[in-house]
Amino acid sequence: MENNIKVTGIKTALVSCVDDNGKVYENDMRKLMDWNSAAGMNGFYINGGTGQGPAYSKEVRMEIAEIAVDEAKKLNDCQIINHVGAIDLKTAAELAEHAAKIGCDAISSVPPFFFGYGEKEICQYYKTLADASGLPVLMYASPLSGVEITPSMVDHFMHEIPNLIGLKWTNPNYYTMSHIKQLNGGNINVINGPDETLLCGLTMGADGGIGGTYNCMPLLFRKIYDYFKAGELEKAREIQFKANKMIDLLLSLGGGCLATVKEALRYIGYETGYTVYPGKRLTDEEKEIFIKGLKELHYEEEYLGTL
Repeated sequence: MENNIKVTGIKTALVSCVDDNGKVYENDMRKLMDWNSAAGMNGFYINGGTGQGPAYSKEVRMEIAEIAVDEAKKLNDCQIINHVGAIDLKTAAELAEHAAKIGCDAISSVPPFFFGYGEKEICQYYKTLADASGLPVLMYASPLSGVEITPSMVDHFMHEIPNLIGLKWTNPNYYTMSHIKQLNGGNINVINGPDETLLCGLTMGADGGIGGTYNCMPLLFRKIYDYFKAGELEKAREIQFKANKMIDLLLSLGGGCLATVKEALRYIGYETGYTVYPGKRLTDEEKEIFIKGLKELHYEEEYLGTL
């Protein structure tokens, strides 16, 4: 039986460095990847929720993927997982085929959304993406899709789709995740999604983590993973709590944390653009409050340097 555990370690769900006209800030994207890689990230999940892939045109998503794959060639131990999910299967399949053509290591997708598809249709969606790419496929279990992914569904799909290797689990229900991790005799790739509970996910069997707040504090999440693997749980918990203080700040202004993650990166010198409208954008007053919060956390001294 082929080993399905192909994605392990800690990977950044990369923000998309794109302006309001769809122009990619290529140099900043490459520099951000380089910094995250140097801090211990062993790959990137691109065009996902943090990357706002479904909100961009197919052409912009392809350009992002091409830059990411090219930059990954210069980095050590760097996988590129390309989220190809789209509201229409034709676009998703074209993105999947393109991902294989340019050399992505795997693809991922939320289930088809908005129209309330049944399990049969969802299975056909993933099978089409798998066939179009020939790459390993990770389902993306995110509440954003509006689809409840159950253990029985995952089990069914893995029997129907040979190159479906598992899923990214962005859900706080670790009881269900533990059941999924036991499917197929444990030969299933399960990646933790919630940043604030990476240690919980690892403890319950996740093979690694993918997260959006990793962008602005990659070293901390690398340390959580390394301490966990070394059996030093108290140290891992201490770093998780430290990361969560930053996450509290990132969430404090409402609207999720994408706008504040981008603002934190801008604060340390990366041009990432802003969230796609109508996504939240910080007002001048909110920016002042956020920067004040970064300084009170000693962000540059405590979250970017050596731990």
